[in-house]
Amino acid sequence: MTKETALRIPVALTIAGSDSGGGAGIQADLRTFAFHRVHGTSAITCITAQNTLGVYRVDALPAAAVVAQIQAVVGDIGVQATKTGMLLNQEIIQAVAQQVRELNIANLVVDPVMVSRTGAQLIDDAAVVCLREQLIPQARIVTPNRYEAQMLSGLAVESLVDMQEAAQRIHQLGAQAVLVKGGGMLGDLRGVDVWFDGEQLLTLTTSMVETTNTHGTGCTLAAAIAANLAQGKDLLTAVQLAKNYVTTALKYALSIGKGQGPVGHFFPLLPKTTE
Repeated sequence: MTKETALRIPVALTIAGSDSGGGAGIQADLRTFAFHRVHGTSAITCITAQNTLGVYRVDALPAAAVVAQIQAVVGDIGVQATKTGMLLNQEIIQAVAQQVRELNIANLVVDPVMVSRTGAQLIDDAAVVCLREQLIPQARIVTPNRYEAQMLSGLAVESLVDMQEAAQRIHQLGAQAVLVKGGGMLGDLRGVDVWFDGEQLLTLTTSMVETTNTHGTGCTLAAAIAANLAQGKDLLTAVQLAKNYVTTALKYALSIGKGQGPVGHFFPLLPKTTE
């Protein structure tokens, strides 16, 4: 008889939507957690019918169902870090914010999924206000893309100076730190992120990867930050390690489907046909 080897590893929770195409949302988050040797748990907020070509249907779960999932995980397993993604509506955002507060959920990474990389608004104005006022103030870090940074700061984000100003304005909403992502920027600013934690205003860069298969990069970055926080890394180190992970995953992005494929979350396991 083989003796059981009981392992204790960090636990992270993702509160987000399900992507039937497997490239973003809950599916991307869980793969990212696993890559970082963190046990992934989940609270699903909505079910999407999507693939590499687009999103065809979104069905929200009742807020009470989202709450039940969070309570089940935290009450038994416990979590060292939590990441939020698509929360979809005001009721779910309010419920999640209340659970974060009542359960003393630490290391909250808020990916404020409000606007797509192309600029399309994904949640209504009441939900945006709720996100700003109830969830972001509890965040250890918030990771808006260009258009989300515009909505949260009230600034048109066109330049590095705009990104820096937006990061400082968003920080005033109460998050401990802000990472304005440059993936939606043009020219030399693509992939350049701006960090602000109330003291340090930093420009964080990694090498650019030319690929059209970038689906799920925002989810993956936030999940990787949460995974590193769950392991006890300090916040800036967690962000830098997460950026490096996403950059490498982009180098091994998956050419699947007829549209925009996902990043290669499990790149060490992929065949090394090219370098």
